[in-house]
Amino acid sequence: MGFIFSKSMNENMKIQQEFMVMNARLQLERQLTMQNEMRERQMAMQIAWSREFLKYFGTFFSIAAISLTTGAIRQKKPAFLIPIVPLSFIFTYQYDLGYGTLLQRMKSEAEDILETEKTKLELPKGMITFESLEKVRREQSRFFADK
Repeated sequence: MGFIFSKSMNENMKIQQEFMVMNARLQLERQLTMQNEMRERQMAMQIAWSREFLKYFGTFFSIAAISLTTGAIRQKKPAFLIPIVPLSFIFTYQYDLGYGTLLQRMKSEAEDILETEKTKLELPKGMITFESLEKVRREQSRFFADK
């Protein structure tokens, strides 16, 4: 009788463990999905911000370029055209970020860094561990207890 009861408990425990593993996996998958959704939304906001900024900066750049070119022609001083050069770099960068392939190039470069330059990504003093966090927490507890 005890053997049957023990066998039944073992089966129930095994089923419970499988359920816990499945539940943990489902929770992890949900967390990963949520993190990816947040990342995609942040990237979309960055692209949208860049496109909106480009509208305002494009207007400023156009007015500045026309005014500086007109001034250079009227005053016969080509030096008035010099500010157009750095402004055009900013305009081109914003256009590339909002409508071009800058994000794809950045992603490709990031993937290359992850594959070939892994040592540059290491944290000082290595990965954070439970023990190192507990050590800091205990020190802070002592510090606040002393005050």
